Amino acid sequence: MSRHRTFGHSPLTRTHKLSVAGVAALGAAALAATLVPGHDTQASAKDETVAAAPVAFTTNAGAQQIKSVQAGVAHQQASADAQAKAAAKKAAEDKAKADAAAKAKADAEAKAKKEREAKAAASRSAQRTATVTQASAPTYANNLDGWIRQSLDIMKSKGIPGSYDGLYRNIMRESTGNPNAVNGYDVNAQNGTPSIGLLQVIQPTFSAYHVSGTSANIYDPVANITAAANYAADKYGSIDNVNSAY
Repeated sequence: MSRHRTFGHSPLTRTHKLSVAGVAALGAAALAATLVPGHDTQASAKDETVAAAPVAFTTNAGAQQIKSVQAGVAHQQASADAQAKAAAKKAAEDKAKADAAAKAKADAEAKAKKEREAKAAASRSAQRTATVTQASAPTYANNLDGWIRQSLDIMKSKGIPGSYDGLYRNIMRESTGNPNAVNGYDVNAQNGTPSIGLLQVIQPTFSAYHVSGTSANIYDPVANITAAANYAADKYGSIDNVNSAY
């Protein structure tokens, strides 16, 4: 049986199919080129290649720039934090110094005030003491009674025994109360040391038994009485025990 070829209906081989696919692709590319005025296929492909490259580059560079910016911000923040800490530390130190200076000033003022108050109190106390002493200090008449009483107070402070009566009695016998009396005729006078004063004391005896706090003048009434009472206490136990020349 004879075989007849039917034109237009012969089967396509693999080569034919690839050729058709290539032609279709070329046709699609040409159609795309015609849709964009003034651009050919080659230029369009070039533009697509150029456009694609920067996108990838821009993305990597942006990431790098972001990292760089972040690092800069972190550095600036750390620097700002360090400056803030340093400023706070200095402010704290300045405040501590100011507080210490203020405390030292306050302490000095308080000390000065305390010293002033202490001095003022001491001055007031001294004034009161002086006033009390002046008020309490006895006054003595400038006569025989006053001399005896003053001598008795001194004798009491020194622990020298004697009474008003014992002093008065011996004074009246020895000098009749004359503080300037001088015995120019007894043995003492003959020896060059006359008896002098209210209780007729010779100078060596007066000097030996002089009581501190009284005059060094043998004619002084109080000094004369007190020295004589001191001598009588040493020799006789007390001026009260003397009833004659001694």
